[in-house]
Amino acid sequence: MHTDESINAYIVGQLLAGESFHYDPQDRHGPALAAETLPLVKLLGVKKFADLTEPQLRMVPALTGAVTVLLFGAGVEIFGFTACIIAALLFAFAPLPVYYSRYFIHETLFVAATLGLILSGGRALKKKSLLPAALAGGCAAVMLACKETAVIHFFALAVVLIARCLGTPASGTARTKEFLKHVVPETGVPSAKIIFTAAAVFIFTVILLFTWFGQNWPVFLNLLDAIPRFADRAGGQGHEKPFWYYSTLLGGGWSGAVILGLAALGIFRAFKSGRRLWVVIYALLIAVIYSAIPYKTPWLALNLWLPLAILAGMALEWIWFATSKLPIRVLVLVFIGALGILIAHDTRQRVFVNPAGEKNPYAYAHTSEDLLRLPARLEELARENKIQNPLIAVVAADAWPLPWYLRKFQQTGFWQPGQETGPADFFITTTDVHGTLAERLKDFRPEFFGVRPEVLMILWTPLPAGNKP
Repeated sequence: MHTDESINAYIVGQLLAGESFHYDPQDRHGPALAAETLPLVKLLGVKKFADLTEPQLRMVPALTGAVTVLLFGAGVEIFGFTACIIAALLFAFAPLPVYYSRYFIHETLFVAATLGLILSGGRALKKKSLLPAALAGGCAAVMLACKETAVIHFFALAVVLIARCLGTPASGTARTKEFLKHVVPETGVPSAKIIFTAAAVFIFTVILLFTWFGQNWPVFLNLLDAIPRFADRAGGQGHEKPFWYYSTLLGGGWSGAVILGLAALGIFRAFKSGRRLWVVIYALLIAVIYSAIPYKTPWLALNLWLPLAILAGMALEWIWFATSKLPIRVLVLVFIGALGILIAHDTRQRVFVNPAGEKNPYAYAHTSEDLLRLPARLEELARENKIQNPLIAVVAADAWPLPWYLRKFQQTGFWQPGQETGPADFFITTTDVHGTLAERLKDFRPEFFGVRPEVLMILWTPLPAGNKP
């Protein structure tokens, strides 16, 4: 389990214990993932944190990823049948979405809610219907309750909407109107009922989730605190990457460059035909903003994958219908088949063969498989020393993901370096032990366990009486 996964799992464990969700803008995100997970794990019969397992938790993003694939079925009217089929297939089989659909973090739910907002919002504008408007408000609320970066997507979609309003017959020069009316489907200015319905559902859902169904009303002060914290976090905080990081990540492997090429062709097609230009504007705004922010992690690329998959689908749709000649269409099918083989290779390597390897670009500061030995070793040592319920003291500035891996040991405590731990049967520390604790550990034998690349933890076991100095 990645550190972020273990933190999310711990939050679910707190909720199982009867606590309410408390939003913490320091290093956590909103309550949407926990709200989605809690009913499912309860349905599976889980009663407490120690009973949770990786498959149970990762089932949540896996099901959410499957829902995202199915959602493209509702986008045929907006994107076109062929484009939706291709985009759905890319979400179902390409390595990036498959990898993070097995990761217990917020990103998969965030992308599903983003697609839901686009589809329901587009339908509300076109059909002047209140139900899609309500769905759009709900999806926007889920986005914000997933991650604060929802404001980036709200901004990009607002730009598209403003462009659409400027393209109505009531405003602009003739040339401007002719261009802007193709940015998004010409549907007129949203009515007050549409705006009010979407806004009301958005506000209601945000309040419901962030207060954890009315149990934590001071949360909105924490939301205000989140603004400067996340502005500071955007500066990097050790996760700084160059502007072109996402293009390198998405273009890697055997299939990445081909998919990026198809997306570029989709952009060219949109400008040439004047159709679905709004997808291009949204895609470019999202890509530029995410690339300009110094803070970058590979799972954030999922937000770029959504418009990228749609644009690639638009390109293949154009190529397929450009001619009805059988030889050309056979070549197109051969190309699609070859692309499928390239994608299958990348997915196999990055998702199944080497999911936690240091050379896998998706396994970002991922927990080492060596750490899996630690719980079994503690159980073995407890049996050898005839200790039924061992006292375990963990001393580390950043102990994650140990709270997850030590969840079955009931008497485990966590301390910061320099704090007094008291007596314990076993100690777990980082490599920089000093002071009083170093003196105490002279009677203990060290064993090393890899936690993350270049990060070690030491398990200290008491020396037999005859071996003590």
